[in-house]
Amino acid sequence: MPTHLTKSDIKKIALLAHLDLTEDEAELFTHQLAKILEYAESLKNVDTKNVNATWHPGNPSLSLRPDVLRSSLTQKEALANAPEKTNDGLFRVPKVIG
Repeated sequence: MPTHLTKSDIKKIALLAHLDLTEDEAELFTHQLAKILEYAESLKNVDTKNVNATWHPGNPSLSLRPDVLRSSLTQKEALANAPEKTNDGLFRVPKVIG
């Protein structure tokens, strides 16, 4: 993975992410992202031969809380603070996808 980035690369990434960057921001992010990529590249050199694979980084002896059945909100309670609701008991939300 190349770690040398140009301001042009950052502008292409910003375009893909729908971000409008100023020239100063593009310059700043060029250096910051290059440092992040250099660090990620350096992780390839870490010796992990004697490290066991784990499915979770936490303590496996800690157990999760038990599933306990309990009552939930009624429809009226759930809709009590809704800014807008429909006549059939649903939340009305603003359109977010064109």
